Amino acid sequence: MQDSRLIALLRTLTRTEQRELRKVAASPFFIQRQDVPALLDLLLGCINDGLPIPDKAGAHRQLYPDLPFDDHRVRMAMSFLMKIAEQYLVHTAFFSDEVKAKTKLAEVYRQRGLAKHFDRAMREAQDVQAAKPLRNAEFFTDDYYVQMEQYRFTSIAARTAPQNLQAINDNLDMAYFAQKLKQACLLLSHQAVYKTDYHFGMLDEVLRYVEAQQLLGIPAIAVYYNCYRALTEPEQSDHFHQLKRLLVEEQSKFPQHEIADLYLLAINYCIRHYNQGNPAYLPDEFELYQEGLKRSYFLNNGTLSRFTYRNVVTLGLKLQAFDWVENFVNEFKGNLEPKHRQPMYSFNMARLAYERRQPGMALQLLQKSEYSDLLLNLAAKTLMLKIFYENGDYDTLDSHLSAMQKFIRRKKIMGYHRENYLNFAVFLKRLIEANDKVALDVLREEIRGAGGVAEREWLLGEV
Repeated sequence: MQDSRLIALLRTLTRTEQRELRKVAASPFFIQRQDVPALLDLLLGCINDGLPIPDKAGAHRQLYPDLPFDDHRVRMAMSFLMKIAEQYLVHTAFFSDEVKAKTKLAEVYRQRGLAKHFDRAMREAQDVQAAKPLRNAEFFTDDYYVQMEQYRFTSIAARTAPQNLQAINDNLDMAYFAQKLKQACLLLSHQAVYKTDYHFGMLDEVLRYVEAQQLLGIPAIAVYYNCYRALTEPEQSDHFHQLKRLLVEEQSKFPQHEIADLYLLAINYCIRHYNQGNPAYLPDEFELYQEGLKRSYFLNNGTLSRFTYRNVVTLGLKLQAFDWVENFVNEFKGNLEPKHRQPMYSFNMARLAYERRQPGMALQLLQKSEYSDLLLNLAAKTLMLKIFYENGDYDTLDSHLSAMQKFIRRKKIMGYHRENYLNFAVFLKRLIEANDKVALDVLREEIRGAGGVAEREWLLGEV
């Protein structure tokens, strides 16, 4: 029972959701079995009090104390409870969207021939829809369904009345164009990472139509149009700057999860340029991160990914925004997952101290935490080696360098990371041993020509 789908679902419920689900499970409208609400109380009690989830035999003893154990009986109770929980979640999700709920109610009234009821439900749906601040693809889709329901009623009840067919068609077009361009950006992003080729269907026709009909004044279309153009024509910076402007000016018209995805697409554009040797977009990337952090776009249920945390620090250090980085590291420390919090905090504070030319403080910070994450461990070891080299502490450097090479060969480290750090260790050892200009010149060219090297820029700066 501990590893069942039911337990996994119940663990996600808030206290408010637990109370509501208890009411649903106790209602004879949904189910008339007494063991189902009793099972729910038993399981939620264990979850809330941090107690072990009973096995089926243990649950049976509490639910059916006078009956011999029957595995099927417990499984049926679990199955009914799972069904009730799923119905509750679907009900809650559906009615949280008032436009969809009111439109469905209007449809029910239309089918029953209740014209006055229909008019009231439809007015309410239209009022809620008009009051929405969002203007993304889903807005036009919802508007299409509202208008379509109105047409179905009017075309029968008042056949000679003016119809809203143009509004229906326009909303359908806007929804399709926005969704098509959004999907194209998603395909491009996935294609770049996984080296997969996709067929983009009628995208070229959509792009031409959007341009010809001057639809770029509609944010839901303009954002994804400029995003697509920026990703496919990276040399044309106008598209990126238009996208960046729209993200700031029109962000209130998109739900948070969608605008967060758009911010990441824009950030990846900047990263791609940097990886190709063009640092010109680093300030833009920094501004996007700052704005996104200010508006909590990069938080998932209050948690900031440790990778985003580290990437932001890396960018801030490149731009020498040291005071800002220090504030960021401290401000968002509490948003990291608890198991990663202290090591990520210590490591990034150590990086900051290193860039501020405080090697002693950097070493102290690096030694304050245990780095269970292999890649973070390697990054910490690499920073320590750089400090030992710059301090001229070659004896300590040599012993740590040998230990790092053994560590890499002993641990199962993913593909290119293994090569990158091994190459760093090899080249650093040769840098220590090089004693004339010829040897340094040869080493410089080998570092430049090597496939993957951690801290390549630093090595080249020391050769």
